[in-house]
Amino acid sequence: MSSSRWARALTPFRIVVIGYVLILVAVMILAPVLAPADPLAQNVTKRLTVPLTDGYILGADELGRDILSRLMYGARVELFIALGATLASMVLGTIIGLLGGYFGGLVETLTMRVIVDVILAFPPIILALLAVTLYGPGPGTLIVVMGVLFAPTFARITYGQTLSVKREEYVEAAIAFGAKTVTTMFRVVLPNASAPTIVRFSLTVAAAILLESGLSYLGLGVVPPTPSWGSMVAQGSRYLSSSPHVLLVPGGVVVLTILAFGVLGDALRDVLDPKEKRRS
Repeated sequence: MSSSRWARALTPFRIVVIGYVLILVAVMILAPVLAPADPLAQNVTKRLTVPLTDGYILGADELGRDILSRLMYGARVELFIALGATLASMVLGTIIGLLGGYFGGLVETLTMRVIVDVILAFPPIILALLAVTLYGPGPGTLIVVMGVLFAPTFARITYGQTLSVKREEYVEAAIAFGAKTVTTMFRVVLPNASAPTIVRFSLTVAAAILLESGLSYLGLGVVPPTPSWGSMVAQGSRYLSSSPHVLLVPGGVVVLTILAFGVLGDALRDVLDPKEKRRS
């Protein structure tokens, strides 16, 4: 990977965005240390306090809880669910796509035409609502549901890459020298087909944050009183006319985070998969 490619990919804007993502990860890990107050502590005498007043940097919500602290703890929830769901979908989708692309025939039909197409036949939000309603809200349910919902994207990417890579001479050489099928798949084909998957990981994190926020907004995500960005937006929407900061602050964080992971995905694409950039 040449240094010039890194230099072209890491523009000043992207460096700022990557810094924001790193700050989010640091907040996720160090929220108990960095948060200025208990995110669950209520002080009704300070309800709807505007930012930069009475020690509230980003203001207080309708129950007098510190918004900054709730955002920090909410980041732990959002990123844990988003990263967990994305990792699960990447592992599941990669295995499905690798099996279908490498073996073809009946295996391809079962993986790409049955499993993947059936999942894609359902609108993601509807399937997520159904699963959460049946099994109850919570981080575990959300990770499993979103892991299944996003797996077809990784499966299709890996499937297409596997079809291309398995025709390369080094794959044929590995088979000719007696490499086992599992070894050829996971040590020869997969490493050379994984660049678009890594790029898609970042973009799927953004999609997972958006879906989790939407479910929490509807009351089907993280169970209160655990802080969640989606539930904060839902609660703040009631006070838009009188105290807009209760809605705009968490809503702005959600938008910035989704955009940040999207930009991070573009940067990774330019570094890891420049051919895809030229095709697009």
